[in-house]
Amino acid sequence: MQFKYLKLEIFIPETHFKALQKALQEVDAGHIGNYDSCLSYSKVIGTWRPLKGTKPFIGKENEISQEPELKVEVTIKADKLKNTISAIKSVHPYEEPVINVIPLLEVGL
Repeated sequence: MQFKYLKLEIFIPETHFKALQKALQEVDAGHIGNYDSCLSYSKVIGTWRPLKGTKPFIGKENEISQEPELKVEVTIKADKLKNTISAIKSVHPYEEPVINVIPLLEVGL
């Protein structure tokens, strides 16, 4: 089955939310019907441990970090995935950003 729409979950520091929002708008992410710039976000706590050889934005090598983040959810057309991922990475401060791609059967029913 070919999916026409995808949902992206993006975890990002709150300090970078506005830049992300602008980058998503520039690639038309969150365009649903007669609305654009549609997304939702919620505050979460992220944890991670930078391993040897990393250059973390936050945290120290071999130490568990725990920080507040935003989980941003946005719907995109599947054919715009590559451009959208590039836009996200261009403003995301993390060395390894977490971007989950979830196929959607339908949107806005």
